[in-house]
Amino acid sequence: MEQQRMDLLYQRFCQEEFDKNGVLCKFRPVVPEDFNFAYDCVDYIARHQPDRRAMVWCDDLGHQRTFTFGDMSRYSNMTANLLLQNGVKRGDMVMVILKRHYQFWFTILALHKIGAVIIPATNLLTKKDVVYRVNAARVSAIVCTADGEVSQAVEDGEPEFYGPVQKFLVHGGREGWLDFDRELESCSPALERIPNKASDPMLLYFSSGTTGYPKMVIHDHSYAIAHIVTARHWHNVVPDGLHLTVADTGWGKAVWGKLYGQWLCGAGVFVYDYTKFAPKDLLQKIQQYRITTFCAPPTIYRFFIKEGMEGYDLSSLTYATTAGEALNPEVYNRFLDYTGLRLMEGFGQTETVLSLANLVNSTPKPGSMGKPSPLYQVEVVDSEGVPVSTGEVGEIVIRADGPTPGLLMEYYQDPERTKEAWHDGWYHTGDTVWQDEDGYFWYVGRTDDVIKASGYRIGPFEIESVLMEHPAVLECAVTGAPDPIRGTVVKATIVLMKGYQPTPELTKELQDYVKHQTAPYKYPRIVEYVEELPKTISGKIRRVAIREKGKQ
Repeated sequence: MEQQRMDLLYQRFCQEEFDKNGVLCKFRPVVPEDFNFAYDCVDYIARHQPDRRAMVWCDDLGHQRTFTFGDMSRYSNMTANLLLQNGVKRGDMVMVILKRHYQFWFTILALHKIGAVIIPATNLLTKKDVVYRVNAARVSAIVCTADGEVSQAVEDGEPEFYGPVQKFLVHGGREGWLDFDRELESCSPALERIPNKASDPMLLYFSSGTTGYPKMVIHDHSYAIAHIVTARHWHNVVPDGLHLTVADTGWGKAVWGKLYGQWLCGAGVFVYDYTKFAPKDLLQKIQQYRITTFCAPPTIYRFFIKEGMEGYDLSSLTYATTAGEALNPEVYNRFLDYTGLRLMEGFGQTETVLSLANLVNSTPKPGSMGKPSPLYQVEVVDSEGVPVSTGEVGEIVIRADGPTPGLLMEYYQDPERTKEAWHDGWYHTGDTVWQDEDGYFWYVGRTDDVIKASGYRIGPFEIESVLMEHPAVLECAVTGAPDPIRGTVVKATIVLMKGYQPTPELTKELQDYVKHQTAPYKYPRIVEYVEELPKTISGKIRRVAIREKGKQ
């Protein structure tokens, strides 16, 4: 009975309905006024089933640890006391740069308990990045890894901070920093619940856009409940299963796949704390730890296929999902052939949770992001806000008359940007798609990236997806380029695979390849070869930089 109660914990926080095929068709979050994920999920399970597995963690040096919910409750209490003793309080902004260290989970839960706002950040930040984030968000404390150079970047930036910032260091001691691991040992595991409201701010992400400074996206405590759809109805996690999402804790995808929905659904999460990605190591971990459900961007699956999955026992996998970039049919089919699993695509933003997806029990169309999540009312509209017809390109908008679980509260300290994205009862995503006759959504690109050439509206994503299937192409970006006759033409900026050289023959081959794979008017009239593409710190291609370079 106790087991069943824990397995169905998530049902306390939602109402669900399913269609005749067992696909989720209605989902209504039930958000208690004082909801707090750390208290109402982690501590709740810890009280009733303290030995239930929450996390299996390992690193690339051979270390391994398993944490129960009892462990997570205790360590998060100790971390909360450590932070409180050193001045962190309700409403404070705390930046956390911890790679995939298990201390990240202690810290995020502790900050939820205190009522402080966590700002997850990548260890790739430079001094300039750190200074901008600290000053923009008025960060009062930083919890940082000693691994790599990011702690030095924090120190180098400190003279430019708006004011004093308390610094905690994980995995090492350093002058001017509190030793997180050592100090934690002396902290009490007892903590009285600190009251909060579900509508209080909980989490802030700096979302690296392809233009300008990163946006500050802030979410309240209801965000965790909205991720039930992500975990239960897209990832298909099961109680006592072990889920692996490939994501660093500095990016939003980490809390999508390594925390909220998974634990609300009673599943354990697997964390592999590595320094350098190697597909063979990840495949070995899936085999060794008997991972049951898996989520990664298409690139990871491409690496798996290139590595050769035949040498690994992946029979423990029951479900696989993907998001973040183009999924070409070859990857889909090769993975299906070897594992018997269909890759189920999904889509969302830092500002949202899962917005579109091929949900559990649905039939995917390879390359399509699926259909709208029942959490949201989703439409596709033109520049005037009018719904477009089937097959026409338009912007994804989400109905939001007021606070909506899973949807950002606002762009922090930026009312103009908030008003620009959220008006007339709709949140405007800035992403363009078209919808087919069966209701499936197909990605085109960001609204700013759509190319208008010779009377056509051309999305770069489709062309990039085609080019990526060619064996010569490692990476590519498609943009519009000025043309004296046509006004604008399609341009492909390409990084070649090793062994290939830029030649006029290869250019023609690539152009012909696109012509035969998609509508002929979409082929790139200009092909430029480069050593690397300009990218944001989160790895997104900066098409704006390519466009600006083309104007020079």
